[in-house]
Formats: sequence, structure tokens, C-alpha cells
Amino acid sequence: MLVKNDPDIIKTYFEDSSNLKGGYAQEVALPHDVEELSAFVKDANLKKIPITISGGGTGTTGSRIPFGGVVISMEKFNKIHNISKENMSAVVQAGVLVDELKSACEKEGLFYTSHPTEGTASVGGTVATNASGSRSFKYGPTRKYVRRLKMVLANGEVLDLQRGEHILTKTNSAIKFPGGRERTIPIPSYTMPGVKNSAGYFAKDGMDLIDLFIGQEGTLSIIVDIELALVKKPLEIFSCFIFFKKEMDAWGFCEDLKNLSHLDTLSIEYLDSNALKLLRLKNKNVPPRMNAVIFFEQEIRKEKKDLSSEWLKLISRHKASVEDTWVAMNEKENKEFTKLRHAIPEAVNEIIKRYGFQKLSTDIAVPDDKFRDMMDFYIQAFEEDKLEHVIFGHIGESHLHVNILPKSEDELERAKRLAFSFVKKGLSLGGTVSAEHGIGKIKHKYLEEMYGKRGISEMVKIKKVLDPNFILGLGNIFPREVLNLV
Repeated sequence: MLVKNDPDIIKTYFEDSSNLKGGYAQEVALPHDVEELSAFVKDANLKKIPITISGGGTGTTGSRIPFGGVVISMEKFNKIHNISKENMSAVVQAGVLVDELKSACEKEGLFYTSHPTEGTASVGGTVATNASGSRSFKYGPTRKYVRRLKMVLANGEVLDLQRGEHILTKTNSAIKFPGGRERTIPIPSYTMPGVKNSAGYFAKDGMDLIDLFIGQEGTLSIIVDIELALVKKPLEIFSCFIFFKKEMDAWGFCEDLKNLSHLDTLSIEYLDSNALKLLRLKNKNVPPRMNAVIFFEQEIRKEKKDLSSEWLKLISRHKASVEDTWVAMNEKENKEFTKLRHAIPEAVNEIIKRYGFQKLSTDIAVPDDKFRDMMDFYIQAFEEDKLEHVIFGHIGESHLHVNILPKSEDELERAKRLAFSFVKKGLSLGGTVSAEHGIGKIKHKYLEEMYGKRGISEMVKIKKVLDPNFILGLGNIFPREVLNLV
């Protein structure tokens, strides 16, 4: 197995989009197969050496950044084993990039539904955080499509788990694992919010065991192989940028669009006035005096080719200009539009690196009927505290990313207080602190606010069952200090 000890090489694994500082590790291991990985993990477990799993490095919460121990890079696990039209499925290794999988599926007339902003994210990373991206508006989160997971557990044992194989209930949660040892997994008592959610361990009476490992952020296992359900590739995808002078008109447009289910909308995205400023740096044709954008994608079916009249009515009803509306006329233009939308978070990350401070980015989703309450709260907060910020994201699911961009230590502290006020407001409206990015190492306080100390303790009890020496993903989801309290 390849092991890297050069400090200059190792430090390249100490960063992601969070800009979290201070990572360190003694070495980086790059196993080539399950046998090498299993042996390495078994030895580390015996020696109680912490392991941090590294995927594509596109995460936003510091999950892949180690603070001691060793890093295991999954970049050698980069094979697409099989794409089956008959089973409508793909079997891939965890290190395969999302863009590679999507391209391979589409060549077969199939479609992988997950659509994160970063196409260079690893598939394993998206499963480990239950990430989904913009198209979850139609298709739902990654969890929905995971049929099987092959994983290496903390003791080096290999677990091959099929959906439907083990159902956990509060009265019967005993599972026989590889090696014949039976373990009881305590189901937490907290109730997950009824919105798109990727905060902490999945918990529900009657849950499938496989769902525990989706969104676990590398704290319970190392995902090796994944079987994913696919759908048929859309005949054609139509996309559009619609510009608005008033942000509230954009919100109303979205609300109407969500009620038109027959339009087969894949995604509905929002950019605020500050995001528009960044968009103008990428494209000088952005209309002046506009303060909000809705970007949407829609599947076009043969029997519903001509929907232009419906769109024109919807655009006019919400005071948008048809002349200032951009429409992608073919597949090439559609990809250019998607690239332009994805350029916004990339631009935000560039600003953060230039300023040199940690990014404060919330990942809050709220129930649809509470969306305007949440938006009003954001707007009022930024009117009172003039911190630089950018708001964009998945408005179709009432899930926006609020990025605060501090330029000094004082602004960083103010940004932390402001972000926490957003979290508390979102929770008071029945939302979640993380809809798709996970908790990582920088949102512990948010998760505790959501589930309380008892909820965190219940998660730690699950970890203690599956990882009794506490070697996997230390600092992810909950702080190290709480591990010794259970």
C-alpha cells in the first residue's frame, strides 16, 4: 500500500471549502483495494490511531481535515464496476467522481439524480453526507437511491449491507455483524424535522440499518462500494434565468412554480442581489438594476413540448421582463447555464481564501410555509449588521445557503453570532441546521441546538457500539470531548 510521509504532500489533504485551519496528520495512506484498507484499519484500531477519510475535498464543514492520526485517501477507489439498464442501477467505488458517474450513466440513456455544485465531489462523499444538490427538488436526496453499501468497519471487518436486509425498531435493534458478534444499536429518541435533512445520524423507529451509514460523515465506517438506483435520462432539459427587480417577486414566482407539478421541474435555484454582483463578473450581459434571479431546470417530454405560453404568463405575473429572460435553446447552452449557476459558490470560496478567514455558511432548510419568515429574518439581520454576505441556493426546497464573508477577527466573531441567530430562527420554524452539507467539525454547536445534549449523547452511544476505540472521523458531527462522557 502506498503511504505518503512528505509534509508538503500531506498538507494538501488539510483543506476543503470551509477554509478551516490547523489540520495535521502523521501520514496519508492510499489503499488500492478492500483487503489493503481492511488490514490498515484493523492495525490502526489495535493501536488506537485516529483515521480521517479523505474524498474529493469539496466539503464545506471541515470533515476531511485531520487533527492528528492518519489520513486514508479514497482516490484509488475510482472504478465504475457496472451500469445496468436492466436493473436501472450503477455499482461504483467510493472515490468515483460525481461528474464521471453522471457522464457514464448518460451514455447508457440513464440518469444519476444527485447534482451537487461540485462535480468533482466523490460519490462516497455525497453518500457520507447525504448530499444531493439542486435536482433533489424533483428527485429527492441521495439516501433515496442507495441500494447497497460495502464498508470497512472500525475493527477492519467488511460489511456488505443491502437495503431491506436489517430493520431496526426500538424493541429489536440487535444486528449480527461480520465475525458473528451481535451488537445492539440504540435508536435515538429525537425526531428528525420534516424537511430535507443531513444533520446527525438518521433515527427513526422501523428504520433501515443502511440509512444509519448514509450521512454519517465517516464516523461509523469507511464506504468502499455503492450500488445506486438510476432513472431514465430526460429526453431534454430546458433551463432558464429569470431576472427580477424585487426579491419578493422572485419568491412569489417560485411559490407559483412549485404548485405547477405538471411542468416536471427538476430544480429551482435562487440568487440574491449580492450573488448577482458575482454573476456579473462572470457574464457582462447580466441585466442592470436587477436584484434577484430564479434559475430553473425542467424536463421536456414529447407530449409536453410547447409550454412557452405557461412560462410567459408566469413571468409576466411576477413582474419579470421577458426581454431580460435567458433561455437555453440546446444541451450545450443548458450546460453553460448550469456552469454559470455553479460559479457563484466557487466565487464565494475564492473570496474566502482571499480574506483568509473561515467561511460562515449556513445550510438551513425550513418548511415551505415558513420560507418568507426565514427570508425576512435574514434581510432584517443584514440591515442591522452590515456584514458582507451572499445568499443563494435551493429555493425550491426552502433551502438557501447564507454565506457571511468576514474580513477581520472582529467581523468573524460577529459573523458567528449572526449565523447562530439564523440557526435558532430556522429551528424555531421547524427546520434543520443542515439540509445537505452535514455537520463536520465546524457546526457542532448548531447540532446541539437542534437535538440537545441528550441527542448528541445518543449519537455517541451508537458510535461506541460500532467504533468502541473511537478512531473514525474524530471531530465530525460531535466534538471529541463528548466521547468520554458516555
